[in-house]
Amino acid sequence: MEITRDHVRPATGNDLEALNDIYNHYVATSHVTFDVEATSIQWRRRWFEEHTDGRHRVFVAILVGRVTGYASSSQYRAKAAYETTVETSAYVAPDFVGRGLGTSLYAVLLDALEREDVHRALAGIAQPNEASVALHRRFGFHPVAHFSEQGRKFDRYWDVDWYERALG
Repeated sequence: MEITRDHVRPATGNDLEALNDIYNHYVATSHVTFDVEATSIQWRRRWFEEHTDGRHRVFVAILVGRVTGYASSSQYRAKAAYETTVETSAYVAPDFVGRGLGTSLYAVLLDALEREDVHRALAGIAQPNEASVALHRRFGFHPVAHFSEQGRKFDRYWDVDWYERALG
């Protein structure tokens, strides 16, 4: 099955449990998120309330009748001068990795952000993560910073590379 933009739509409240399950898989098994404890559905609902339109959005991919991934744009920093900068991310259900979902999700997310008052999109990528680096480069993100041993998880320190893309 070819994955296209047609498989992507804005997230709804009904998607939150599946979206949270996808994220929590990576919390438990990977360094790609620096959360070390699973996020609760209550936390996810509060998070979602800040991601319903405008600069801060979340889109889901639907395949075989279920949420199989999501991409979001979030507030970068809580200061007014950073208002037109967003941080982006994408997560794909482990059984759908490598099928083009990240590409479809980012295509829709970045297209939506181009129509908003957004000047820069940023992504912090814990290293190593070749798939995420390739995804961001595919969409015109370029590296702007490297932080060594920025986060500790699974009893080791991880580096984080920051990528940036101009919008608008």
